[in-house]
Amino acid sequence: MTDTLRTASLFEADRLTLDDAIALSVASLQAYGERYRHWTIAYSGGKDSTATVAFVLWAIRSGAVTPPESLTTMYCDTRMELPPLQRSAMRILDDLSASGFKTQVVMPKMDDRFYVYMLGRGVPAPSNTFRWCTPQLKIEPMHAALAGLRESTGEKLLMLTGVRIGESAARDQRIAVSCSKDSGECGQGWFQVATPEAIADTLAPLLHWRLCHVYDWLYFEPERHGMDTSGVAAVYGEDDIRTGCIACNLASRDNALERLIRQPEWDHLRPLLELKPLFAELKMSKHRKRKSEPELRKDGTYAMNVQRLGPLTMEARAYGLERVLDIQRRADVDLINAEEEARIRELWLLNTWPNKWSGNEVAGDFLLDAHSVNSLGEIITQPLLA
Repeated sequence: MTDTLRTASLFEADRLTLDDAIALSVASLQAYGERYRHWTIAYSGGKDSTATVAFVLWAIRSGAVTPPESLTTMYCDTRMELPPLQRSAMRILDDLSASGFKTQVVMPKMDDRFYVYMLGRGVPAPSNTFRWCTPQLKIEPMHAALAGLRESTGEKLLMLTGVRIGESAARDQRIAVSCSKDSGECGQGWFQVATPEAIADTLAPLLHWRLCHVYDWLYFEPERHGMDTSGVAAVYGEDDIRTGCIACNLASRDNALERLIRQPEWDHLRPLLELKPLFAELKMSKHRKRKSEPELRKDGTYAMNVQRLGPLTMEARAYGLERVLDIQRRADVDLINAEEEARIRELWLLNTWPNKWSGNEVAGDFLLDAHSVNSLGEIITQPLLA
């Protein structure tokens, strides 16, 4: 890395040092932070959002930026995070609270939690064509919490995020935020202005940080930022990996979990590798219900997939719950707590099914005449062959 910061062109290969990157991020907070009395940090517990929390708190404590009237760090606890990241996040929140900063743990509503929704209501595990998890576990709970904070303060917030591109030494020159959509303005970081009645404007002060900056800041600067980030190091090390929920059904492999269990301290989590195969098994037709008759939309036309597979059968839900409880026992983790298990069983007693399903549909592997919709919107039937 270079020792000095030079004005870089679009094609120049010069790289920022960590101190250079910090200076640009301080300038970002100085330029935009003072416009708002109330800041909030959207915190996930991952490396980028943890680096953002550590940076913002260091900038305030060191006097590099003027502190806002209030700073609230909101951690969205999906109950699906890798244990080291979840524990690290809670330690950091405790440290923030002890230092006089506001924190808030945001959780999905009980019936929207992953296992309650899947095993209680019967909705199969998420897929790339039916990605119900992100809105329910993260977006909707965080939006509701931010709306509550906006109402209590009576004015628009500045929301700080860990969004980061970090490939270039002069990211602001290449992004040209001032010419982009959403009323973005010039300056370091990525600043986006929403409508006056919106909950918050958004700033990503670490946008220009490269991966090595994030790791250097988290792992080698604890005396400067004063936070315990060992849980982040346990998951990421120095690898460029993506993390998500435990056994994310949208990823082809559990790379973060596979890396984690290679460490003796976390080898006990090995049973968690059984979750993805379980989710795949529960998506099989024998564990689900199916529409036997062509399904109509609200406008009177036929749905394209007129005999679609649907929710998990009650037997499949009971099997899934038994398996998950066994996995969590052997891994010594909390996947489904007592309150969630009670709610799952209550939903069974209430004979709960997803919208447009009654539970009276045929089994997913029941042999039927095949129906399809042609280009004219008409039903074509292929009789079941003897």
